[in-house]
Amino acid sequence: MHITDPSISIRNLKLSFGAVEVLKDLDLDVAQGEFVVLLGSSGCGKSTLLNCIAGLLDVSDGQIFIGGRNVTWEEPSRRGIGMVFQSYALYPQMTVEANLSFGLKNAGLPRDEIARKVAEAARILQIEPLLKRKPAALSGGQRQRVAIGRALVRDVDVFLFDEPLSNLDAKLRAGLRVEIKQLHQTLSNTMIYVTHDQVEAMTLADRIAIMKGGQVLQFDTPHEIYARPSCLYVAEFIGSPSMNFIDGAVAEGIFAAPVGDIALEGYDFAGPPGTGPARLGIRPEHIASGPEAEAMPVRLETVVELVEPLGSDTLVRVGVQGQSLWVRMDGQAVVQPGQALQVGFAPARAHLFDKATEARL
Repeated sequence: MHITDPSISIRNLKLSFGAVEVLKDLDLDVAQGEFVVLLGSSGCGKSTLLNCIAGLLDVSDGQIFIGGRNVTWEEPSRRGIGMVFQSYALYPQMTVEANLSFGLKNAGLPRDEIARKVAEAARILQIEPLLKRKPAALSGGQRQRVAIGRALVRDVDVFLFDEPLSNLDAKLRAGLRVEIKQLHQTLSNTMIYVTHDQVEAMTLADRIAIMKGGQVLQFDTPHEIYARPSCLYVAEFIGSPSMNFIDGAVAEGIFAAPVGDIALEGYDFAGPPGTGPARLGIRPEHIASGPEAEAMPVRLETVVELVEPLGSDTLVRVGVQGQSLWVRMDGQAVVQPGQALQVGFAPARAHLFDKATEARL
C-alpha cells in the first residue's frame, strides 16, 4: 500500500533504555483515516511505540510526523492526539460529565462549547443516561466508554488506544470491539490500537503491524497477513490454533519430510524455489479429513490423539510418523482417540519457510 500523504509517519525511530534497544530503526506510515493495529506478544515494543507517538516517551533517534508536522520533541498536548489507556484513569470523585469536560475546562473553552462536545460524545458512545453517575457506579464496559469519550471530546484527528479492552471479560470485549469499529466508521479519524489479542487485531484493523523485538515484521491487511505470512513468527502468531509445521527440505519442487514427499504443485513461491532445510506450514482449517481428504493431492494416514469439541467446530489432534497435526472439523464430527483417520491438503494452501532465516519461500 503506497501512501502519498500519511497521517502519521515514523522514520528511523530508535529507543534505548541504557544498553537495551527497545525500538530498532523503525519505519511506519499510517494513512489518513486508517485503523492500524500494533500486534505482538508482551515486550515486543508495541505500547512503547504508541507512547513515543503520544509524546509520553522521548525517542533516542528518528522522527515522528503527525499531519505532516514534525512532532518528535513536542509536548503531548500539542500533538493533536486523543489517548485511551488500558486503565480507565477516571477521576473517582467526579461525575461522568465532569470527567468528560475536565480537560476542556482546563483548555479554557467556552461553557456552551464544552456542553456541546460532551453531549455529542455521550450521544455517539450511548452514555447519555450515565452522565450524572460517578465511576464507582459504572460497569467496566461503561467506564471504558467514558475513557474513550474523554479522548473523543478533544476533537482531534488521531486517536491512540493502548490495550483498552484487556481488563474486560470476554463478552464485554466482544461488545466494545464492535462499538470501537462502528466509532471509527462514524468518525473516520486515524486510529492506532495496541493489543496482544489477534482476534481484536483481525476484526478491527485496516492494516496490522506485527511486531517482535522492537521491529515490524509485517505490515499489511488482515487478509494478506493470514494468507501470506512473511515469516515463521507471523505464521505462528496468527491463527487459533496455531499453524501446523512439518520439518523437511525443499529440492526441485519437492518437500521431503518424515511424513512423506510432498509435490509442491500450485504453491506460490515468493521468489526462486531454492533448495535446503525448510518448514512447511498448513493451517488446521485447510486440512480435510475423512471422505473429503480423498480429493486432496496430499493424503496422510493418521491416528486421532485428542478431540476438543467447541460447539461450532471440533479440533482434532492427529499423529503421523511422530508428527502431531491439528485439524479443524465440523462441530458435528464424531471421532474418538485411537481411531484411524485419513487427512489431506492442497500444497497451494500450504506455507513454506526457510529453516535458517525463517523467511517465507
